[in-house]
Amino acid sequence: MNVEKPQLNGVKPNLAVIDYGMGNLRSVCKAWEHVGAQVRLISTPDEIKGAEGLIFPGQGAIVDAMKLLKASGFDRAIMDWIEADRPFFGICLGMQALFEHSEEGDTKGLGILAGEVTRFRFPKESGLKVPHMGWNTVSFERTTGVPKELPADPYFYFVHSYHVGETQADWVWGTTDYGGRRFCSAIQRGRCFATQFHPEKSQANGLNLYHEFLESL
Repeated sequence: MNVEKPQLNGVKPNLAVIDYGMGNLRSVCKAWEHVGAQVRLISTPDEIKGAEGLIFPGQGAIVDAMKLLKASGFDRAIMDWIEADRPFFGICLGMQALFEHSEEGDTKGLGILAGEVTRFRFPKESGLKVPHMGWNTVSFERTTGVPKELPADPYFYFVHSYHVGETQADWVWGTTDYGGRRFCSAIQRGRCFATQFHPEKSQANGLNLYHEFLESL
């Protein structure tokens, strides 16, 4: 599963990974380093200076995440970064927080993207479990940011109870089916990319996706 490839001119892109008190930071940083990035954790918005790409990892409850983002000032920093169309990659909760509102705790998101984050609901007799956990396929809607090495409908690793509902069609980068319900599992707007799944837990497919992002910097 060696996906590491040399970068242009032998220079490792400088990525800032947001440490706001939540998120699987160790595995995220290791994955980005594996594909050739120079990674540094940042705990204040001022530390973003000099970064070529901003990474927003996340797991846990969005209620707590939004409180921490606002308290640290990262909420405004993320909004300004994306609005300036600078390279951004959000992961799991780092994707959900970009939207206007989440049902979880009736929480207001960053509002960068229009849309609602809702909980999976299935009839008891369906036998479907929430959270949606484990491997599932992603159908990419276009080739932007998708590495050639990926097979058709590649598998990625998911862990989530909430998902993005309706949103603007041209932002939908990838979709996934769970229990007959197709939901947006990846978004892309300009140089802003985000995934509901965890590329850092998705073996070669996830590492290839990270590497493709680096190549675009």
